[in-house]
Amino acid sequence: MKTKILLCITAILIAFSCTETETITEIVEVEKIVTETVTVTETETVTEIQNVYVLPEEYSFTRNGVQTVYYTGQTARLKMATELKDHMNDAAKTKDQLDTMFNSGTGFDDATLDASGKKVGNKTASSPVASATVKPIFDGWIEDFTANVAPAVNAGTTASAGVAGSYTDTKPDGTTGRTVKINAKGFELNQFFSKGLIGAFQVDQIINNYLSFSKLDGAREDNDNGVYGYKNDQAENYITKMEHYWDEGFGYLYGLDSQFKPGLGNAAGGKDTANLNKYLSKINSQANEAGISQKIYDAFIAGRAAIVAKDYDERDKQAAIISAEISKVIGYKAQSYLRDGAEDITNEMWADAHHALSEGYGFILGLQFTKNSDGNPYMTNAEVNAMLERLSAGNGFWDRTPEELNTMADEVAQATGLTLP
Repeated sequence: MKTKILLCITAILIAFSCTETETITEIVEVEKIVTETVTVTETETVTEIQNVYVLPEEYSFTRNGVQTVYYTGQTARLKMATELKDHMNDAAKTKDQLDTMFNSGTGFDDATLDASGKKVGNKTASSPVASATVKPIFDGWIEDFTANVAPAVNAGTTASAGVAGSYTDTKPDGTTGRTVKINAKGFELNQFFSKGLIGAFQVDQIINNYLSFSKLDGAREDNDNGVYGYKNDQAENYITKMEHYWDEGFGYLYGLDSQFKPGLGNAAGGKDTANLNKYLSKINSQANEAGISQKIYDAFIAGRAAIVAKDYDERDKQAAIISAEISKVIGYKAQSYLRDGAEDITNEMWADAHHALSEGYGFILGLQFTKNSDGNPYMTNAEVNAMLERLSAGNGFWDRTPEELNTMADEVAQATGLTLP
């Protein structure tokens, strides 16, 4: 829905040398409100301009009646990430197949993804602030799964400490519980991969790339001068670079859902499990974070409107809100999965524990890509690596105790300033 914005220009001319005052009011439809008051005397002219823009209720912006919002590349990459999650748990897949999907952007079940020209690998931990050590970790998980986990699963090996294979829980009532495909340390690598991408791919691209000051302000001159660098399905360019950069950041959060409302809009059954927005919706259901989804969505709207109005201070204010609020998803889930894993071990439900801790491992990896309200990550790359080394020590998850895991969760809570309800 487009919200029309009215420009009301009132000019009041007062001449001190005469007795006549004339007021002229003209109303026209434009993209922002500009109020201009001009006082004329014999010696000086004072002009005061205030920018006040009316925000649309939905993330929808047009120019000359044409929609200027599009982020098809982000939608394609999120679909790729979702397929990769599933294929990273398929023991029939080869290293070449998975590597081609991740790094070349082809070989997907959805043929439209192959034709998109997009890739996930080259957008993983690729922002200016990301450590060059992170992307090779994802490549290593592909190697580990195809070289060690898949052969053991295909051979029917039951996983145990130091042995890769499948492991199935038996519930207290005697029924069959979860089955996981894990490596020798008990790592469920598709969960490492998919949860790791939420931080190293989605959050990094939103916070540290497209909504970063350096990226946005690099396009400031073009935005000031109305230089259009992008187009959607139109013959002519009609979108500024800065507008499109902001839309791309928006797309990394909402690319599998709806442009027109927060939450899980279009995702089929909420099954977009490689999607940051799914976990944002989970955080939104917490009593202490109710409304966070709407807050982020509204900040995206306000920031985009500020770009159109060339109000860059407001743009940066909204970018900071988005960054701090999105980062909470990583902070909460990193600690919650550690506590879930501790509880599962206490209950001797080891498949559940391997699954929860694998999710937690991926979210911990993502802590280095966050920004708190001060603009700093919850944890540095070195601090993240140190915690992951503790999780991996010895036989990995098989050797972890509930006490160790709860201590790590406490450390994450301390680093993030977030407390689970």
